[in-house]
Amino acid sequence: MAFDYAAGAHKAAFLALLLATASTPGNAQSSADERISSDGTVALDGVRIGLPATLSPEAREYLRDLIVNKPFGTAVADIAQERARQDQIMFGFLEPMRRRYAVDVTQDRIAGVTVDVVTPAEGIAPENRHRVLINVHGGGFTTGAHSASLVESVPLAALMKIKVISINYRMAPEFQFPAASEDVARVYRELLKTYSAKRIGLFGCSAGGFLTSQSVAWFQTHDLPNPAAVGVFCAGLNGYFGGDSTALAGPLLGMLPPRGDSKQPSAEPPAGPAYLDNASTDNPLAYPESSPALLKKFPPTLFITGTRSFEFASALASHNKLAAAGVESQFHGWDAMFHGFIYNSELPESREAYDVMAKFFASHLAK
Repeated sequence: MAFDYAAGAHKAAFLALLLATASTPGNAQSSADERISSDGTVALDGVRIGLPATLSPEAREYLRDLIVNKPFGTAVADIAQERARQDQIMFGFLEPMRRRYAVDVTQDRIAGVTVDVVTPAEGIAPENRHRVLINVHGGGFTTGAHSASLVESVPLAALMKIKVISINYRMAPEFQFPAASEDVARVYRELLKTYSAKRIGLFGCSAGGFLTSQSVAWFQTHDLPNPAAVGVFCAGLNGYFGGDSTALAGPLLGMLPPRGDSKQPSAEPPAGPAYLDNASTDNPLAYPESSPALLKKFPPTLFITGTRSFEFASALASHNKLAAAGVESQFHGWDAMFHGFIYNSELPESREAYDVMAKFFASHLAK
């Protein structure tokens, strides 16, 4: 039987069945189900999950297109071709974003590192003349320079009327960990000559969100002060994978196993990005969550994610650990949103997220 979770009656009946089954004495001996393995793995078949009614019309249509048409294709092995492919996708997001948010963009070099400098076209607000945001872009530590970097920086520069400096750090496969952390630290150290750490915010999405947390760890172990606040978007402090969302995000976005294939989507995360291939998982500079002592020293942190994002569980776990360590942490998740949804500024949900980001940094950067 196929249960449609979008139908309230079916959902109620299903929950009632679960409760009745759970409350029957001795039921475990009489209801063996081959779809449930001894280790607790549950194989789902015939489950129907519709698009939530709470989505904006724009998000509903965009998510439908992602699931049905898969417009962005798949990655290619050649790194130059893959970077060009990803840049084309990012520029597709950037075009309407630049129409919506008026900014000026220049390229510069700070401490020998190439950066994109994004400023509001109407000028920096007086209260932000001595404040700055640093962005570290997404792209799996392999792509995103001068493309994802702008998509992540433009909305905040315009909305906050603040300068955003996006760092085009060294990436894999040409470079390995800790090259990106070193580049971020070089730029940060130089900016500290002009800006107080209390007036600097740091943020990134996806690999950039992960790199944000790695950068905080790097600062702490290299005698650099914490920035005033950080934004870990589309990631957790230990990467992107783990928990229920890793297993469920793919199928919920239409990435299903071939018909006739008895294999279920794996709950195990895929291999880590090549950038971290030589980094130990217990190295807090690479995986900050592995050090409770380091977590206690984190600055105020904002997590942004969606319930159909494969990083949702990782971000939630990181938020809970920071909160348990006494760190100010905010977690904001949008129903049915997917990894990197904030790249699409045409979605009202993304613009809601931008407002959350702007309010967070405005309230945490010293005046």
